[in-house]
Amino acid sequence: MSYPDPKYVEGRGEITAEFRPADTPADLRSGTGSRTHYLATDASTRGEFGLYRMDMAPKAGGPRTHFHKSISESFFIIEGTVRLYNGESWIDGTAGDFLYVPQGGLHAFRNDSDDPASMLLLFTPGAPREEYFEKVAEVATEWSPEEQAEFFIKHDTYWTE
Repeated sequence: MSYPDPKYVEGRGEITAEFRPADTPADLRSGTGSRTHYLATDASTRGEFGLYRMDMAPKAGGPRTHFHKSISESFFIIEGTVRLYNGESWIDGTAGDFLYVPQGGLHAFRNDSDDPASMLLLFTPGAPREEYFEKVAEVATEWSPEEQAEFFIKHDTYWTE
């Protein structure tokens, strides 16, 4: 395997790094008290990847079993216990644990514990996941089945149950 073709060809480098302090407020707060931080979006990485930190409230639950056709999803547990479904069984992921799910891989995650949990979610290649995170709760409770199906297909999310 070799390195991909260069995307930057100017030769001298540029000052383009983006720093996000740890105390930056969350970009999204849910009704459960969970928070999502948009660390690196599809737009900011020019489609290379998306990286998000999810700070999950106690008993926050999570999405049911699903898969993606065009993006992989990786989970890195920072703190607490996150239940991870690897397509075969549920695993209690704790600080330092990692789960990679390639395109087509069945997966789910949830916080069923009495304590908060925090994890990083990495999507590759990048995809505009912000709209998904911002509207998924509304979609599940207020939209018609037809509107829901269209939304989930638009966001490369295919439910198995």
